[in-house]
Amino acid sequence: MNNKKQDEILKKLKKYHEKDFSFSKGQILGSMCTQPISIAKKAYAMFLETNIGDPKLFPGSKEIEEKYLFFLKKLLNAPEKSQGIIGSGGTESNISAVWLAKRLNPSKKELILPESAHFSFKKIASIMDVKLVYVKLNKNYQMDIKEAKKKINSKTLGFIGIAGTTELGVIDPISELSDICQKENVFLHVDAAFGGYIIPFLKKLGYKVPDFDFKNPGVCSITIDAHKMGCSAIPLGSLMVRNREWLEKISVDTPYISSPKQPGILATRSAAPVAAAYAVAEYLGTKGYTNLVEKCMNNTFYTVKKIEEIGLKLVTQPTINVIAIKLKNPAKIVNILTKQGYKINKIDRLSATRIVIMPHVTKQVIDRFIPIFRKICKETGEI
Repeated sequence: MNNKKQDEILKKLKKYHEKDFSFSKGQILGSMCTQPISIAKKAYAMFLETNIGDPKLFPGSKEIEEKYLFFLKKLLNAPEKSQGIIGSGGTESNISAVWLAKRLNPSKKELILPESAHFSFKKIASIMDVKLVYVKLNKNYQMDIKEAKKKINSKTLGFIGIAGTTELGVIDPISELSDICQKENVFLHVDAAFGGYIIPFLKKLGYKVPDFDFKNPGVCSITIDAHKMGCSAIPLGSLMVRNREWLEKISVDTPYISSPKQPGILATRSAAPVAAAYAVAEYLGTKGYTNLVEKCMNNTFYTVKKIEEIGLKLVTQPTINVIAIKLKNPAKIVNILTKQGYKINKIDRLSATRIVIMPHVTKQVIDRFIPIFRKICKETGEI
């Protein structure tokens, strides 16, 4: 192999990489992803050439997948007969959940979901010929249950509840949705791609957050991502379903590989992100994740205090580690901050910007950011 050519290519790649904003430098304040912890990187590299889509070729990798899914079952209070599918992230898991709902109720086509639902459901509607029926939010930015009940009809396929909305980190009233779905005999999917790795640990810390998981008997499936607050490598998302027998509905025969059937969307699936997620779960454990969430929440309240001190207001007080700041011209502020080397997100619908206090967003990062943010807001007339 030509080592000189390798070096030249790697130098080019390094230059491209240097153009990226960085978690480690504290430049990214608006993402729901974070820098993977060290053990995740090492585990990922160890399994680069694996394919758990062909499990008999990689039985050790398959065993890791099963162990990681068992960790998720406990985390989500899933029943014994539940089963999970590991894929690329929240979008894929949400697609698989709606695919399952349609296979269980093939004549139904209307999906009821809050205005705060992730954009992946728009993709789902396009792919699956599903009609999205949006429900307005209440004063707490949750799905309005009274309005949701009015949307139910003979075409209702199911409901989507969000546990940690992308915009505000709000948790929908999943217990009430569970009761409705049981009564109406319709599918309930909970998108906890972000909140799934936060809410269980908030409960351990004594926060009054609602049950979002399989403790609610009407919950049929849950999306959860390890590459967000799970602190693992991108990409790794999972779908957990209440009854493993349901997976037969979204399985196909696979005569060319070492398993007779395969559920879900992807065929080839690297074990690298699975190994990374499992390694982090083993390394941190419940105590480690609880400590991590506690630090993020402490930093969230610290950031809220700093934002209010400079004269800005929030859209709502944070439920989890997501902060939305009211602004007259959020797009302008975001663009100026980008030039200053900081990335936060705009929320056009709410005329706000969003900061997500992930593990890499420390108090030191906030202390560097706030004076710059204040200066920009003052110069643009926001304060």
